[in-house]
Amino acid sequence: MMVRMSTLLLRTLREDPADAEVPSHRLLLRAGYIRRAASGGYTWLPLGKLVLDRVTEVVRAELTAIGDQEVCFPALLPAEPYQTSGRWSAYGDDIFTLTDRRGAPHLLGPTHEELAALLVKDLFTSYRDFPVTLFQIQTKFRDEARPRAGLLRGREFLMKDAYSFDLDEAGLVEAYARHRAAYRRIFDRLGLEYTVVTATSGAMGGSVSEEFLATTPVGEDTYVACEACDHAANTEAVTTPVPPAGDPAAHPPATVHDTPDTPTIAALVDLANTRRLGGRGDWTAADTLKNVVLSVHRAGTDEPELLVAGVPGDREVDLRRVDAALSPATATVFDGFADRPELVRGYIGPQLLAKLGIRYLVDPRVTPGTAWLTGANEPGRHAVDVVCGRDFVPDGVIEAADVRPGDACPACPAGTLTMRRGIEVGHVFQLGRRYTDAFAVDVLGPAGKPVRPVMGCYGIGISRLVATIAEQHHDERGLRWPTVVAPLDVHVIAAGKGGQLDAALDLGGRLAAAGLRVLVDDRTHVSAGVKFTDAELIGVPRAVVVGRRLADGYVELRDRITGTRTEAPLADLPDALARPA
Repeated sequence: MMVRMSTLLLRTLREDPADAEVPSHRLLLRAGYIRRAASGGYTWLPLGKLVLDRVTEVVRAELTAIGDQEVCFPALLPAEPYQTSGRWSAYGDDIFTLTDRRGAPHLLGPTHEELAALLVKDLFTSYRDFPVTLFQIQTKFRDEARPRAGLLRGREFLMKDAYSFDLDEAGLVEAYARHRAAYRRIFDRLGLEYTVVTATSGAMGGSVSEEFLATTPVGEDTYVACEACDHAANTEAVTTPVPPAGDPAAHPPATVHDTPDTPTIAALVDLANTRRLGGRGDWTAADTLKNVVLSVHRAGTDEPELLVAGVPGDREVDLRRVDAALSPATATVFDGFADRPELVRGYIGPQLLAKLGIRYLVDPRVTPGTAWLTGANEPGRHAVDVVCGRDFVPDGVIEAADVRPGDACPACPAGTLTMRRGIEVGHVFQLGRRYTDAFAVDVLGPAGKPVRPVMGCYGIGISRLVATIAEQHHDERGLRWPTVVAPLDVHVIAAGKGGQLDAALDLGGRLAAAGLRVLVDDRTHVSAGVKFTDAELIGVPRAVVVGRRLADGYVELRDRITGTRTEAPLADLPDALARPA
């Protein structure tokens, strides 16, 4: 395969596009790999499509190697299966919905668990048909509220999703491990630096869930990693080590104090130390109990539920963690205090919440026997020695507090957590029977009785992978594609016209005949300097410059990945550059 730049659909840009926020977005636009077609939608130009196809080849090869079978579900889907599973409402505004000419509701597919379960129900009736895993590589759609970062967060994207069906939990665990290992091979082949982290399942449902996060400072996902062990988790999935419970009777009775003008934790701590409330002058924010009122929104209900989350006062409530804990419900900060005078803003304590019928969930650090400085449910008043298990009993525990560097590791006794950022490139789930239950997928088991299969789901964002590889493989001059995904293997540059151009085209043809993918810069209307700049921007791993030493039978070899430059005899190049087996 030989591509000539004089006829290639390619326009490189000298300046960064104004709306490009991250390196991959800037460079893929500047190097002529993609063009913006709409908000969150991009046209793949020839070079970009070549990279996309090569990434797809790697993913497809590893999936078929473990026995997965490729199918292709429709992108335009009827609403009924998603209404049956509950995800029509759970996805809310995140899906594109439309109505056909007969008035029937449809959606553009965001993911296809429902269709996979229905297909298995339609085709398989016996335990002898299992296990089976189906996968597809297809365009998906999400109505992102704010598309950004080019291919990293769009409304339309190419994705690989696989669905495993097994007769029992042991089979699911095996299928999950098989796909997890395949994902490692995929991302290793693509040259990515990544971390596997514990994650939440969200609208997908299921129990065990892990994300593959590619390390980059522009990543939208924040995760933690332990400095002493291999534990890593998405911040939404971080668990808090629970301190031991104490004796509620070991504390003096709660006392209420006037604390005017202390609606904030900082003001309260200053006053408590100044007045030595409870006989103490060493109060810190961690000794206070902050109670945040939330509105919980559930699909299919008009009125939100009131929920109060109690967290130590040195922490903030992280709504992403709240949403992960309450999924598929979502939460917002309550703003209707004017209509609820019994909730005294800035002075809410847990003592009266049960009487008010308001659900109260607390941070895991709020264990029985812990005593707190907290609101007294009266303007300008707080209470000291309000004890969990004596003065209030929470309705449950919630991981709502923000996660911070230096927090204790939940997996080892001595470790502390560091915060890192990454791009989610893969996600694996043990779904269980959520979808086979929804559609009553039953097959005849070996004992002659019905068996309901268990499902796993395994996703990879392929178009996002292209951007992620670009994020990790670039420098100040442009892209530096790993060989396995580069659009072409060799970039031949004719530094001049006449004999140099003829030699470059001849060399390109011989390299292509040797099995290499070749890009020849045969443009006659641009300078050698522009050609060199474009070559570095485009990022093909190896370049051959046909220049001044052509008369001596030599050309220059440039390695875009290492930056090295050497001279080599022109006659030896087809053998020297032949693609490794």
